[in-house]
Formats: sequence, structure tokens, C-alpha cells
Amino acid sequence: MKNSRLSVVSRFLGHFRPYRRQVVLGISLIPVSVAFSILFPWLIMRIIDEQLVPGVSEGFMFSVLALLGVLLGNFLADAVFNYSLQSAAQYAIRDIRAEMFSRVLRFPRRYFDKTPMGVTLTRLTSDLEAISESFTQGFLSMIRDVLVTVALLIFLLFISWKLTLVLVVIGPLIYYITEVLRRRLRDTYLKARVVLSQGTGYLQECLSGVKTVQLYNAEADVQKRYGTYTEEFCQAQSKSNLYDSALYSIIEGITTVSMGLIIWYGSKEILAATISLGVLVGFINTLDKIFVPIRDFTSQMASIQRAFAAFDHIEDIYQQETESEAGRGGQPLTAQQRQHLETFHTLTFESVSFKYNDDGPYVLRDVSFELNRGDKIALVGSTGSGKSTILRLLTKTYGNYRGSIKLNGIELKDIPKEEVGKFFSLMQQEVFLFNESIAFNIGLARESDNEQLVVDAAKYVYADQFIERLPGRYNFVLQGNGSNLSAGQGQLIAFARAIAGGSEVVMLDEATSSVDSVTERLIQKAIDHVFEEKTVIAIAHRLSTIANSDKILVLDGGAIIERGTHKTLMAKMGFYANLVQQLDVEETD
Repeated sequence: MKNSRLSVVSRFLGHFRPYRRQVVLGISLIPVSVAFSILFPWLIMRIIDEQLVPGVSEGFMFSVLALLGVLLGNFLADAVFNYSLQSAAQYAIRDIRAEMFSRVLRFPRRYFDKTPMGVTLTRLTSDLEAISESFTQGFLSMIRDVLVTVALLIFLLFISWKLTLVLVVIGPLIYYITEVLRRRLRDTYLKARVVLSQGTGYLQECLSGVKTVQLYNAEADVQKRYGTYTEEFCQAQSKSNLYDSALYSIIEGITTVSMGLIIWYGSKEILAATISLGVLVGFINTLDKIFVPIRDFTSQMASIQRAFAAFDHIEDIYQQETESEAGRGGQPLTAQQRQHLETFHTLTFESVSFKYNDDGPYVLRDVSFELNRGDKIALVGSTGSGKSTILRLLTKTYGNYRGSIKLNGIELKDIPKEEVGKFFSLMQQEVFLFNESIAFNIGLARESDNEQLVVDAAKYVYADQFIERLPGRYNFVLQGNGSNLSAGQGQLIAFARAIAGGSEVVMLDEATSSVDSVTERLIQKAIDHVFEEKTVIAIAHRLSTIANSDKILVLDGGAIIERGTHKTLMAKMGFYANLVQQLDVEETD
């Protein structure tokens, strides 16, 4: 844990390099702040012993003005110190947030399969905010306070070593209490961050599936489970507040007792003419300056523990391998390989096997087939037969397959993901639409480069027929994952998105089961258009799509059990013929 924490802290500090001028400015003011902190009690001593007690008025006004000047100088030094270092810290937080988000975007699909989205969201938001608000302020201020405290302790030894012995007696007690409660604070803050992350993840899932929750009247059960998370978080926070309050109260009590001891012992020394009144007042003033950062240290320690708990969570982001780090991103292409990948020619699967988890079952078993330019292949089989997995391997959503997948003769694992994306586009059953304009949802920001690209893609799949009737047309803003459109219209926009990429191979996962008849006809026309002009791999649910394919691969249990054309497979009267009969009945119904 310590090594991980040091790793992520060093990474965080590395983001200060571009802002080293602000850091250097802030650090350079620490000696100034230390000097002013010592100068103030020294001036008080001089004024009391050399002017007030003897009754000397000459130069008194100058001494008072000098005292005010020291106060103002100390204020300005602290203000510039805080502003320069905290502004640098804010910029560093901004950079590390961008870096983490970029890293998350390159995580393999397996990470998102296992990790609730709310957990990742907590890492990128509240955990970083905890560092921004707690670590940057508490840690940096604590460094300065420690240096000021050490300097003031040396000053106290200089003016009265006897009085300083009082602090030596209570010092170990303060350290022991602080260390014990610090450990308790760390554990409770870490637990609070874990529970908060889990609760946020569950909340995100519930809000995403709120329609399902309402449909099945599960509001009470969902609320009860979420209440468990909030209760655990509340208890953890309450316990941390208890330790925080106890630490502050104990330090405050020790401060008061120490002041009383100093006044009692110092008064005896004044009566014995061992020390002067100025020394006692200066000592008390300096002691108060020492205990102020000690009292603040309790709140700073609480903030730092929150930040360290957040650091432990953020380290999870850096420990998770990205596609490239896991060897699935592909190496930079050579000039010869790039030439081979200028246009699509052939795709071959050779004895490909795949399982989603290392200890899980194989979902593909020795799958082999070939796709040439202009071919139309239909993947047919029951649910769980491995059809969608083939498409996921081709988009490099997953990469830990066995066997060989070659694109134009080059192993797919060796091709960067962005290069593979130029060849393949996928029309999925599950449609996701951004709360942005239709143009953005089709082009995914590519409309800024070529607006005609978006329009042409919409026309290609006949989505323009309803887009042209919308207010604002392509600038019409979608809401709630396209809730202000019909399901079929949303699928047509997603279809246009797949076409807008200009990919030579279109992969279709047909989804027309929940659309109106008019939109279904438009989707079918779009599919027919794609079949006429593109190389196609289709997970086919409709008999018309299957029959129009050049080659049909029938999968069962992750293996290809039959292959051929519609005519030849029907003649075999095997698995495929039985499946087609079921499809025929469903379409007739």
C-alpha cells in the first residue's frame, strides 16, 4: 500500500513541473514567513523591556509602526505563498484529471464489464476533488507550518531555555495522541471512500435503469439497498468526525494547560528577576504561534487522510492496464504494412478460440472462416452461440483470443486499434445516443470537418426522411438517450453513424423487434442498400437478410456447426433448416 501511495503521489507531484515558477515563488516565501514570525515576538520583547517598562517614549511610535509593518509583511507573504502554490496545485489537478480520463478511455472492455460505472466516476470526480480541496491546501500549509514551528522553537530556546523545557515535557504526549488518532482517521476515511464509491456505482445503475425499477415496482427494495450504503457512509463519516473532534479538543486542552504552566512558572521567574516581563510576554506570544499550527494540524491531518484515501483509489486507475500496455493496442505499422492496409481485401479466422474470463468457459471454439472484399456473411445461431463475440473481436473490444485473425494478411493483434477502426463499423442492437445534436450523434464531432459527411450518411440509411421534418433538422438536440425520438428513429441515427465512418466493412447486429412498421421498412431498405454496396458481416435475425447473404455461418455453443448458402443449408435439413422454420413462423406471426 505504501509503495502504491508513493507511486501515485510522485505521479501527482510530477504534474507540478510545468508550473514550477509558481512553486518556486511559493517556496521562496517560506523563509520570509519564518523571519516575520520570529521578528514579531522579538519586537514585542524590545518594546516592553526597552520602552514600556522603563517608560521611554522616544522611538515608541517607530517601534509600533515596525510591528505593524511586520504584521503586514507576514500577511502578504502568507497570501502570496497560498495563492501561488494552490494555483499551481489546481492546474496540476486539471492535468491529472485529463490524464486519468484519457487513460480510462483506453481501458479494455473487460474493465468496464467488471467495474460499475459509478466507481470509475467517483475516481474521476470526488476522489480528485478530495485531493484538490484537502491535499493541496492541508499538505502545503503543513510544510510551511512545520518550518515556522521549528524556527519558533529555536527562538524560544534562545530567549529562555527553562521555559522551553515545559514544551519538551508535553511534546511526546502530543505526538503519541496525534499518531494514534491519525491512524484511526486514515482507516475511517478509507472506509468512507470505499462505501461512497460503491454507493455511487449503485446509484448510477439505478438511475440508468429507473424505468425497469418503476415497471416492476421495485422502488422500495432499491431504496432500502441504497439506504444501506448511505448508512454505512454516514457511520464512517461520523466516526471520523469523532476522532477529528477528539484530536482537536485534546490539543486545545493541552494548549490551555501549557499556557497556564508557562504563566505560573514565568511569573515566579520574573519575581526572582531571572527573566524580564518582555521575555515572558514574548514567550507566551511565540508559544501561541506554535500552538496555532498544532491546532490547525488536526484539521490538516484530517484533510490529508481524506486525500491519501483518495490517492489509494486513484492508484487503481494507474494499476489497470490500457489496451496498449496489455499488448492489445498493436505496434506502430511499418511502411509496408501500412501499404497493405490501404484498402480492405480479406479477413481470415483460423482456429480462433476465446473466453471472456481466464477461469470461464470458451465462448468461441476453433472458429475458422474467410471474408473477401464484397462478401456478405450472415452469422446465425441461438442466443449465446458466439455471434456477437466475433464482432467484438473484430473491433478489438477484446483481444486475448487464441488462434489467428488476419486482416489483409496481418495479425489483428499487431494492428493499432485506430487503424482497425478505419475498416470496420458496427451497427449494434443496443443504441446509445448523446445529449447532443443529431449531427454530432451521426458524425461524433466529424461534422465540424465535413458537414456533408453527416448528411450523406443520413441519406444512405434513409434517416433524412424524418430528420428533415424535425425542428432544426440536423441541429435538433436529442435528450435522454434519444427519448424525444422513437426507438426506430434512434436506430437509424446509430445506423447512419456506422456509415459516416466510411468503413469498407459494415457489421450489422439487426435490431428491428421494437420499432414501428414504417421505421422497420426504412431500416430494412438501409440494410438492403448496405448489402448492395458494402462488405458485410451480419448477425441476422430476419429471414430476408439471411437469404441474401453469400455465405451463412451457423454457430452453436461457440463453434461453427454448418456453413453454406441458404439453398444448400436448407437442403441438408439440419440445424439451420430447423432454425429457419422458427424464424419463418415468427415473421408470419
